[in-house]
Amino acid sequence: MLLVDYTIKGFADLLASDAPAPGGGSTAALEGALGASLARMVGALTVGRKKYAEHADFADDLTAKTERIRTDFLAVIDEDTLAFNQVSAVFEMPKDTDEQKAARKEAMQSALKSCVLPPFKMMQLSLEAIELTAQAVGKTNASAASDLGVAALSLKAAVQGAWLNILINIGGLSDTGFADEYRQKGEGILSKALPLADEVYNAILGDLISQA
Repeated sequence: MLLVDYTIKGFADLLASDAPAPGGGSTAALEGALGASLARMVGALTVGRKKYAEHADFADDLTAKTERIRTDFLAVIDEDTLAFNQVSAVFEMPKDTDEQKAARKEAMQSALKSCVLPPFKMMQLSLEAIELTAQAVGKTNASAASDLGVAALSLKAAVQGAWLNILINIGGLSDTGFADEYRQKGEGILSKALPLADEVYNAILGDLISQA
């Protein structure tokens, strides 16, 4: 059964169990899916509203792009766990002979590399969604401003959670070139995503406080 087909309670129960997966990676992807879904909702609540007619094209674009992003995030929930299962499978491999040990080591390196790819995809999706969320400030339904703020927070959690999962996997790699590549790429995304997510949250927070 795919993780995306679980009920919310079922997923939370499985997450809270002693099963090694799903874990933080799939949870980060879920955070991203929730953030993108909220951003899409804000767009949908803006489309067709006369008050926001000047931003109609943007609202349509926001709705379409966040729909694609949230769909991609949902797919990565299971991609991440499937990648981790490759690591788990390595521990079942025999290690009695030198040849078996070598094969096991090679398989582990391959599995760890596979585990880097889903969270990196999450980071890319998170940045794209955060950029859209930032553009939405002041152009979308003001009644859903708090939802846009929560979207930014969820996406920030997604990008940071994904980064932790990249780090824990590249830490075990002997291929320093691969590790350095994804470390640099991840740091580049973080440098853009985190300040922008904070900017969105603080802008919305300040506006809501002034109205309270």
